[in-house]
Amino acid sequence: MKQDFSNVTGEQLAKLFPVLLEQHNPQWREYFFEEKTYLQHIFGDKIIRINHIGSSAVNGLLAKPTIDILVEVKGDTDIESITETMQEAGYVVNMPENDVIMYLKGYTPEGFRGQAVHIHVRHSGDWGELYFRDYLSAHPDAAAQYARLKLLLKEQYSHDRDGYTRAKGAFVQKYTALARKEYDGRYRP
Repeated sequence: MKQDFSNVTGEQLAKLFPVLLEQHNPQWREYFFEEKTYLQHIFGDKIIRINHIGSSAVNGLLAKPTIDILVEVKGDTDIESITETMQEAGYVVNMPENDVIMYLKGYTPEGFRGQAVHIHVRHSGDWGELYFRDYLSAHPDAAAQYARLKLLLKEQYSHDRDGYTRAKGAFVQKYTALARKEYDGRYRP
């Protein structure tokens, strides 16, 4: 069931998909494993590694109710055929600059429907999101600071998801750098 956003303006998208924050939901982990099983079926032996990333992966952390998944694939992966399969399953295709491709689920032209999922597909690498997740999981004080920041920014950027993400950037960079020092090379391919 392919989703069509071609007639939806940027302003309409901002209203349809505001920044939402929720207390940690233990079901997010279960939902990650369901998605992981599906992704293993679709990508098969092209997968190098699959990880639950983002705030929903950190126990106890206030988060957008979105399951962010990083799928690292081999360089010869046939993205075109996978994209067709993902679109048929209802995923929306996005092409952000940091990913080979990104698939979104839970977004409809009428707003959120069901569990929101962001699947970031990249080639294998030493990705900062993994370090940031691990650091917040191991350092509750940093996670609490991050939660407070997100609450403040939600008020300012409630209908500007990109602005919300950019405004968190300095915090994320600072703690990712600390994590890279603490966990040096943990995710190198």
